Amino acid sequence: METNEDAIHPTAQQARAALADTERVRASAASLSATPWPRWFAITLTLYIAAIPPVYGGTLASPQWLLPNLVWGVIMLMMTAAYMVLFTVAGLNWRKKTGVALRFDVLPKRATVPLGIGLPTLLVGSALAFRASREPLWLLAASTIGAAVSIAFHLAFVRMHRKTS
Repeated sequence: METNEDAIHPTAQQARAALADTERVRASAASLSATPWPRWFAITLTLYIAAIPPVYGGTLASPQWLLPNLVWGVIMLMMTAAYMVLFTVAGLNWRKKTGVALRFDVLPKRATVPLGIGLPTLLVGSALAFRASREPLWLLAASTIGAAVSIAFHLAFVRMHRKTS
């Protein structure tokens, strides 16, 4: 290994080794931050996604369906507030456990972009289809598909994390 009389400046070989170490640390941090949610949050998220179509369908129903529209709206607000609190708790617990904040930018775009477009379209579209047709099967189908997608993505991210760690 080359030596450098001026100890302040590293040699080219030392600089390359330091960059390689930095890259390994960066890859490790990205892998940790892409780790799936805790199991309890994945279950909560799946239940939340499954509940959105009937609740949102109830808010859009004309005339009211099962409950007054205002009650459906309050239920939706309470569900969303509870989800936000649990999302925050999961993120803080993950950061405390690993020292790395949860980040969405490290997840593969080929999976997250279709999810980000498809899932809201499915959930909102089913409520609109229910309003137009008065057929609750739209809501049941959207709940089932949404829950299946949530579970599938969680399992895919578990597998992705295992491959990188």
